[in-house]
Amino acid sequence: MALVEQDRFEDAGVRVSEATPGDYLALLKPRVMSLVVFTAFVGLVTAQAPVNPIIAVFSILAIAVGAGASGALNMWYDADIDAVMTRTAGRPVPAGRVAPGEALAFGLVLSALSVMTLGLVANWLAASLLAFTIFFYAVVYTIWLKRWTPQNIVIGGAAGAFPPMIGWAAATGEIGLFSVVQFLIIFLWTPPHFWALALFKSGDYERAGVPMMPNVAGEASTKRQIFAYSLPVAVVGVLPALMGDASLAYGLFSAGLGAGFVWYAWKVLRMPESDRGMRPAKLLFAYSVFYLFAIFAALLADGIIARLGGWW
Repeated sequence: MALVEQDRFEDAGVRVSEATPGDYLALLKPRVMSLVVFTAFVGLVTAQAPVNPIIAVFSILAIAVGAGASGALNMWYDADIDAVMTRTAGRPVPAGRVAPGEALAFGLVLSALSVMTLGLVANWLAASLLAFTIFFYAVVYTIWLKRWTPQNIVIGGAAGAFPPMIGWAAATGEIGLFSVVQFLIIFLWTPPHFWALALFKSGDYERAGVPMMPNVAGEASTKRQIFAYSLPVAVVGVLPALMGDASLAYGLFSAGLGAGFVWYAWKVLRMPESDRGMRPAKLLFAYSVFYLFAIFAALLADGIIARLGGWW
């Protein structure tokens, strides 16, 4: 009976959606969302402001939904280039399981829902930052920068760096200097992280016509820029301790992590162009993921200890 009904719809020219709940979950880019949620939560905790637990939970949920909305809008617009890249061809829109219009509507509804929820539950400064982040990722980065300039990741990286500031603003109604430092950690980390990926995925980006640094400036220039960025990444990671916003233990831990980042970037710099296996670039990419998680986990632990100390 169900097949008869489906045939009737198809005969009438009506598309029957093949999307599953898993496809709509994939539109949200759950791995990216998890990083957004984590860093936003760190921003909220390190603000050291008294926050009602219910407000905190709903604020983080709103930020998570906003991040997912950005992912859905990105997949809607990038469906054409996703289809020709091996690591993205299986996404719901290029694979034909979700229609482009469905992805667009899904993203727009979630965007409005997340911003309104955060504004009503927390404050409108946090909601405004979330709205700007969604706009920046979906329009400034996805629609404009990504296909236009090899600096797409440098400028577009701001979108992924805002969550700690949004979490901080949700807790305090302000933008604190410490949250700006957290923004800078992610902002400076983004180019070497993605350029390491671009080195061993340059063929994908070339087929898609995306002007990533290795395809435009060449491998040698990309390696130099990766190393150049690794130096401020290591320095900014230690700043919270130097500013007195984090403990000496955090400072020593982050300094060790930063030294590791510089070491892996140095290995990439010294990587011969004949090394088509790109092992140093793959190692840096993997380490960069660990680095960001470890830095923010240390900030979170430091913030929780500070809160417990104040309560005690």
